[in-house]
Amino acid sequence: MIPVEYFFVLSGLLFFIGVFGFVTRRNLVAMLISIELVLNSVDLNFAAFNRLLYPEGFEGMFFTIFSIGVSAAESAVALAIIINVYRHLHSDQVNSIENMKL
Repeated sequence: MIPVEYFFVLSGLLFFIGVFGFVTRRNLVAMLISIELVLNSVDLNFAAFNRLLYPEGFEGMFFTIFSIGVSAAESAVALAIIINVYRHLHSDQVNSIENMKL
């Protein structure tokens, strides 16, 4: 059986890789992927803490599944927005969004 500490290390590593990718990338799709890495690290952390604190309970697992569903919906909405920005501006860079006006 894998020790639960390994899951915490993996979760922290995924979180910081996602934050680094979000801060350094200017491409909207790459930024969305980085946000998804952060959300997946949080989901992994939920599941690991549930296993550590309540090994017989499933509350953390249900919350993790709910969070994955919310993450999928957020991803779909963000991708639709990125596609519309690309159709309008013919660019998927963050700098091009500054040219949009209300």
